[in-house]
Amino acid sequence: MSKIPSGHPDALGPVAEGPAVPSRRRRARPEKESWTKPGVATVAIPSEQFTFNLKPREIARHLDRFVIGQTEAKKVLGVALCDHFQHVRMTKEGVDAPFYQKQNVLLLGPTGVGKTHLIRSAAELIGVPFVKADATKFSETGYVGGDVDDLVRDLVRKAGGNVKRAEHGIIYLDEVDKLATRGESGGRDVSGRGVQTNLLKLMEDGDVPVVSPNDMNAQIQNAMTAMRGNGSGQPETINTRHILFIVSGAFAGLDQRIRSRLLTSATSGAVDAPGSASKASRLSTDELLAEAMTSDFIQYGLEPEFVGRLPVRVACHGLDADDLFNVLRKSESSLIHQYERAFSAYGIEVGFTDAGLRSLARLAGQENTGARGLMTVCERVFRDLKFALPSSKVRRFEVTPELVADPRKALRELLKGGR
Repeated sequence: MSKIPSGHPDALGPVAEGPAVPSRRRRARPEKESWTKPGVATVAIPSEQFTFNLKPREIARHLDRFVIGQTEAKKVLGVALCDHFQHVRMTKEGVDAPFYQKQNVLLLGPTGVGKTHLIRSAAELIGVPFVKADATKFSETGYVGGDVDDLVRDLVRKAGGNVKRAEHGIIYLDEVDKLATRGESGGRDVSGRGVQTNLLKLMEDGDVPVVSPNDMNAQIQNAMTAMRGNGSGQPETINTRHILFIVSGAFAGLDQRIRSRLLTSATSGAVDAPGSASKASRLSTDELLAEAMTSDFIQYGLEPEFVGRLPVRVACHGLDADDLFNVLRKSESSLIHQYERAFSAYGIEVGFTDAGLRSLARLAGQENTGARGLMTVCERVFRDLKFALPSSKVRRFEVTPELVADPRKALRELLKGGR
């Protein structure tokens, strides 16, 4: 068998947690010490040097290990991530591109389809600091709620205080649809527009103080450090030019706005209409979201300047029962590993039959919360088993359709048999 070359996705081991983040009071790492993450050789970020040698297909194949389906999203993310980080690499090597436009990404799709898991898995592969936050926690002023600049400061903390490394990170902002300033019921007030405006400078090229102006304790500590003349030598600001921003949201109701636009285009005989009015009326939610345009997001309530800074857009499709079965059976981050570990702590072995997993997937599909429905169903099915079996003599059981359909009956039979 030929040896798999280094850097090939099949040569990658499981993604490890990586080195512990050092506190800001510890001594700086030696300049020659590598930030290489275990299991992700040749693509990590050294402390003062940026390297990147992945290809889009390699990123997509890595994501296949953890996220089921979402082929188009993996393709789009693979290209966008490679374009961005290859640009960063070439810039660091002296090949500048003065008119380069950053390819920030907008992911849309229902909850529980793997949006966060896609971004986190990609960041771990590349080896860059990664920060996730919900847009709903920020306010326009920062006095009530968070300040969007804190996102960038969080990158510095994730990078162990290394500003140079943080400048190559990824910021992922979820629930960005909640910033929409719709006038209808359920919309945000004007503060949503203010948060969008504050994000604009960060998403392109801005400088953020490493220490928050509102953090008086940190300001005093920095001043005392400077007076003693033993500062760390770190920059006082972090530049966002090479930080990639990825935002996502469910955008509930956007599909109906898109359908209305397509129907109007079809009935008016517009040349660019994607089909007849009858075809537009039959499109599924997934198909409609794939047709989203800038005007749809603006009508939904996002500012034109904000949408304009998100040139890469892709829709994630909802998960059906077959997808959820594959999530359980094939994903390396499958929930069944968590339950195997939980029962093994008491010396109990649990086996999952394919038929039993399909029963779990069908029930989870009825929850309409994507992969999150799997946890809801599994906790309901295994609740009594997790409570009673550790105190019994049972040391092995199998998850079958019968157990999923009536867990209490299956528990009584297990306890009666004492197996």
